[in-house]
Amino acid sequence: QVQLVESGGGLVQPGGSLRLSCAASGIIFSIYDMGWYRQAPGKQRELVAVITSGDRINYADSVKGRFTISRANAKNTVDLRMNSLLPEDSAVYFCNAHRPYYEKDAYWGQGTQVTVSS
Repeated sequence: QVQLVESGGGLVQPGGSLRLSCAASGIIFSIYDMGWYRQAPGKQRELVAVITSGDRINYADSVKGRFTISRANAKNTVDLRMNSLLPEDSAVYFCNAHRPYYEKDAYWGQGTQVTVSS
């Protein structure tokens, strides 16, 4: 059974930092591309950052320079370090695992709430 479990969300003031972590089980973690997505109320889910099985990284333009994604294959975890948070970063953040070239071999976590507010 595949599980992706996110942690680290919460309430933070504008300009603050948070680190999200996703722990995966039930998959061969090292062969999956791992991503973070977010969904704000009334909006579509959007890609925040992805790190491929080959350690290539892409970020959404809105978070470049502020967020850092990293993975630890030995621990089956992927982290998202978020700095200089803005109110518009408030959303539910989801972890995603996707096996390259296998469109249906993809999994989602249940999400963790991030709220940026004073």
